[in-house]
Amino acid sequence: MATMYLVQAFKLSGKKLAAEPVQQVKTHEKAVQTAERMAPSRAGVIAFSQEVDVETDTYDEPRVLLRIGSLPPGLLEG
Repeated sequence: MATMYLVQAFKLSGKKLAAEPVQQVKTHEKAVQTAERMAPSRAGVIAFSQEVDVETDTYDEPRVLLRIGSLPPGLLEG
């Protein structure tokens, strides 16, 4: 199993949130730093990790590391 660390930012497009491309980073700390750096210029940002089994191409449930600002309803809530 490998751990992926991802950051997803959202910008306002009219009155709707539009997703920007997901960024993959190497560590938990880098994911949080990247999200914090992006937050002032975005409507919202979420950093999360996910365990991946590359041999079987299976993914565990994502784990939220940080949420900032406005995010689409239901995004990685739980």
